[in-house]
Amino acid sequence: MELHLSQNADELSASAAKWIAECISATLQTQDRFTIVLSGGSTPKKLHTLLAASPYKEQIDWSRLHIFWGDERAVPFDDVRNNARMAFDTLIEHVPIPRNQVHVMDTKLDPESAASEYERILRRYFDETGPSFDLVLLGMGDDGHTLSLFPGKPIVHEERKWVAAYYLREQNMFRITLTAPITNRSRKIAFLVSGAGKAHTLKQVLEGDYRPDTYPSQLIKPEDGEVHWFLDKEAAALLH
Repeated sequence: MELHLSQNADELSASAAKWIAECISATLQTQDRFTIVLSGGSTPKKLHTLLAASPYKEQIDWSRLHIFWGDERAVPFDDVRNNARMAFDTLIEHVPIPRNQVHVMDTKLDPESAASEYERILRRYFDETGPSFDLVLLGMGDDGHTLSLFPGKPIVHEERKWVAAYYLREQNMFRITLTAPITNRSRKIAFLVSGAGKAHTLKQVLEGDYRPDTYPSQLIKPEDGEVHWFLDKEAAALLH
């Protein structure tokens, strides 16, 4: 595990953008494509804006990127709560990525069918064993959730499916999400966490006892890959 500390959220986004661009460039020296998983939330918006502008717009070989999502709300694409919609608005519409390499979770389908279809897409890319994504970008909620792995939900214990859907009663909606098993086969995972409101939870996730039912972010432990935490000063305030 590696920590990347920044003074504020803007500096965090700049640090992450630079690191991601370098990661993509280095990886494409040895393989033909780069598979990346995007996340929703406010922090990625700043990151996307940076990646879609100079120098990264020109520096990154977008034609060789294959884009996926970590989770999605089961709402239409044109709903402002849709994670893919946010990424299209802030990043994908502004860079030359072939559209057949952009894989959204299809919320026109019912949630279970959308999850099954997304798993079929992933199985065309990845084998049953070995590495999966080159890079997964994640956030962490105030409650310690990541992806749509929420505290106390059965999805925390999923071991077979790569993608699953379930009804999240607290939000009155279905969620579609990658699961821990496929995520933990990634080569690199980067959490982006900012704000004082996450300081207590972050301390428990990184320094507390292993309690994934309470803090599902603790589930993310790459088998053979790296995990990086990009943190601002406020989020990291309680860490030793």
